[in-house]
Amino acid sequence: MMKRMVILGGGESGVGAALLAKKMGYDVFLFDESSLKVGYRTELQNENIAFAEKEVDEQLILNATEVVKSPGIPEENVWVKKIRSNNIPIISEIELAYRYKGNSKIIAVTGSNGKSTTTALLFHICKTADFNCAMVGNIGYSIARQVAIDPKELYVAEISSFQLDDIVDFRPDVAVLLNITEDHLDRYQYKFENYINSKFLIAKNQTSEDFFIYNIDDEVITAYLNNYKLIAKKLPFSMKQEVKKGGYIKNDQLHVQVNSEQQSMSIFDFALKGKHNQYNTMAACVAGATMDIRKNKIREAVETFSSLEHRMETVSTIRGVEYINDSKATNVNSTWYALESISKPTILILGGIDKGNDYSLIKELVNEKVKAIICMGIDNKKLHDAFEGDVAIVDTASAKQAVQAAYDLASPGDAVLLSPACASFDLFKNYEDRGNQFKEAVKNL
Repeated sequence: MMKRMVILGGGESGVGAALLAKKMGYDVFLFDESSLKVGYRTELQNENIAFAEKEVDEQLILNATEVVKSPGIPEENVWVKKIRSNNIPIISEIELAYRYKGNSKIIAVTGSNGKSTTTALLFHICKTADFNCAMVGNIGYSIARQVAIDPKELYVAEISSFQLDDIVDFRPDVAVLLNITEDHLDRYQYKFENYINSKFLIAKNQTSEDFFIYNIDDEVITAYLNNYKLIAKKLPFSMKQEVKKGGYIKNDQLHVQVNSEQQSMSIFDFALKGKHNQYNTMAACVAGATMDIRKNKIREAVETFSSLEHRMETVSTIRGVEYINDSKATNVNSTWYALESISKPTILILGGIDKGNDYSLIKELVNEKVKAIICMGIDNKKLHDAFEGDVAIVDTASAKQAVQAAYDLASPGDAVLLSPACASFDLFKNYEDRGNQFKEAVKNL
């Protein structure tokens, strides 16, 4: 009898899972509680995949052999509760992709901050070394789509805690854990420990043949490391101590050793600037070394990498004021890193959907560097409560208004930084849309 695979959610992850399940011979049905994007709807129609939007007959879901849940859907969702109570197994899209990836290898990168940058740099290293590879996961295509449509020998994947929550056998050959800071606590019953447990799932199924690369300077990682049975080869990276295997920075030199070959290079040759990016670069170089990529190829890639759109992206300098798009900063720690790397007096644009943020983390940097805060969200009360009295605060309700307010407040030599520390869904489709509207507004000044 044909197995029935029901997919909850019709974004990139869900549609990718539907395409792969269909290719592997499942009877596939996809349901999205809102409306599908036109491109995704057309794709499902072209592949003759049954789907429903907004409303659905519950039998079409509860007759599933297995369900793939998109990462954005929380456990509290009414359909998830019904599926669980009917004892139907729920897996994540990365689990489905893992099941059908064949002999391909996976390097998986997770962490609260720096995932996209590290994944993109690592992909650049692998491409420079002529690997047949793809960048997938939270960045680019879903892994399932790539496996279905254009399989590669190596997948460099950015993986979130939400994707890890529903894995069973998913096992990356190389796992990278960059850092763990309080994020998405609204999805983890406001218990930091639940979120930490999710992050460590990346190494849960690894064997002694695999590599687990982690930031030994991160206090949360080191405090929890021994709570889990991790049998992969451990490769720490550090700026505070020398490690025998892994990577460390000392006297402005990066040293990497995985097997017998040692590599060192000056941090001044890194294309990515800022202390946080030294950690990201270290992690990527150690991961590259596990793939036996030659030293000169790793060096070439690190020197030639250009950073991501919406991540500390200089948009323009107008009348001596630099406008920087860091829309990808969707949590407070990301904004901390952004402020830490700026040396100019700053007009900071914050706001959006708060995920249980603790703004005290950036208070010191705000007092030191920020001339004014511009709030860009529907509900800015928490920002006012956090910074009222420390710095001038202006409320706006669009990217255009925010940029205009910043323009009025800034003097030559200042920077205007969009680094919201929040999700974007109150005023924008996603962080890309927010960044693009910001850039458009700057260009129209």
